[in-house]
Amino acid sequence: MTFNPRLPYNDLPLLMPDSSVWKTIPVLEQANRANRALAELKGRMSGIPNPGIFINTLTIQEAKESSAIENVVTTDDRLFQALTSKYEPDSATKEVLRYGKALMDAFQTLKTRPEINLDLILNTYRTIKDESDGIRDFEVYVGNSFEVIYTPPCCEKVISDKLKNWIDTAAVDDNIDPLIKMTILHYQFEAIHPFKDGNGRTGRVLNVLYLCAQDLLEEPVLYLSKYINTYKAGYYTGLKGVTNDGAWETWILYMLKAVEETARITLDKVLRIIALFNDSKTWMQREAPGVYSHELLEVLFTQVYCKYAILEQKGIASRNTASKYLNLLTDKGFLSKDQVGNELIFRNKQLYDLLAE
Repeated sequence: MTFNPRLPYNDLPLLMPDSSVWKTIPVLEQANRANRALAELKGRMSGIPNPGIFINTLTIQEAKESSAIENVVTTDDRLFQALTSKYEPDSATKEVLRYGKALMDAFQTLKTRPEINLDLILNTYRTIKDESDGIRDFEVYVGNSFEVIYTPPCCEKVISDKLKNWIDTAAVDDNIDPLIKMTILHYQFEAIHPFKDGNGRTGRVLNVLYLCAQDLLEEPVLYLSKYINTYKAGYYTGLKGVTNDGAWETWILYMLKAVEETARITLDKVLRIIALFNDSKTWMQREAPGVYSHELLEVLFTQVYCKYAILEQKGIASRNTASKYLNLLTDKGFLSKDQVGNELIFRNKQLYDLLAE
């Protein structure tokens, strides 16, 4: 049956596609490069005493970029302030923060039960969108005000069957390179489009969860959304090419290149944060020895923004002492101070600049 973008794509083929579409020399060569970059990232992360320093901040960056792909846009300032202060963030910032929560909640679930099942997928979607519904039982259309580009399968029974096939395929050990398989799974999830909204963001969370489930990562630190956002045209052209023309190789190469470049960029950023942490330790021990403690420095690198109450909650200092510490570090130029509502919050200036690049 000829694909018609205005009709539900109930003939979407089940997984997996014939191996001829991914066992090509360009795909296998690119998969090797991506695997090497990812293995280096995993290896370096495994030697870091407290990877949580990076996970908190990098998760927020991924949440912002993934949401921006769907035109949900906020700023680093709004995000980090919302995590620290009591002020009520705008709706876009709330939605981005929910993405970050959905990712970390799903990762924690995966650590106790290392499989991607329907409950995990549903909970991820519901957290991102702050909804209580599930698989849709009505038609939706993908496109713009001028044309319908794609109509995903409909309705609940058809979608459930295709989603079960997706879950079964993700779980089976079939000796296919997991990175190649991830690219195919990502297309299929986007094509199934099981929810009324939030499918792209849910699918991008599933990418990193799948790599963790396959033990290619120990922590969810590979975030592809910045690459996708930078090369958005290639992302959507690749998805459309598979649907319209079966152009799997182009799509798979795009996603594998995203993995390779993202792994290298992430590793570079992590190493730079480590270097900045160590430089800050040396500086603080020299310039503010009465303030320095390893626990305080970790807090200032985990959250970007800090306030008196956080140091109290962590047992690092009383409120008066916390005020003394943070204001001294501000006077010496390590932190900057902002008034948000009735609160004072303090920014780790160099870390903020590094993350915002």
